[in-house]
Amino acid sequence: MAIEEIQKELIEEFNMFDDWMQKYEYMIELGKSLPIIDEAHKTDDNLIKGCQSKVWLHSEMANDKIIFTADSDAIITKGIVAILIRVFSNQKPEDIINANTNFINEIGLTDHLSPTRANGLVSMVKQIKMYAIAYQSQLKN
Repeated sequence: MAIEEIQKELIEEFNMFDDWMQKYEYMIELGKSLPIIDEAHKTDDNLIKGCQSKVWLHSEMANDKIIFTADSDAIITKGIVAILIRVFSNQKPEDIINANTNFINEIGLTDHLSPTRANGLVSMVKQIKMYAIAYQSQLKN
């Protein structure tokens, strides 16, 4: 499924909820469904810089697509990274690099996160895009 389609799906899912408590609960549920990261990948190299919580993000290439796995020690943060992985995992590097991230605003996430969590979210998106840039340059060589 294309990145834009997944983003639309998430916007529709979040729009089903009336208030932010329900949306937070949904994010926590999404976090619980996060593909388990291999303990071997929970290293300092995979820690997202700029997050208040610990967030590990691992990537690998398979069939010209990037597969992300992640984990966090905080349940809300785990939900946030689960949303990002749902959107960006199993996508081509070029598509990730060119992807728009407006869906984050459209589901209201940036308005309902503390400043430190919002910074962490920006750091997660940046790291995902950096991995995509790195893999894209490998593909060109």
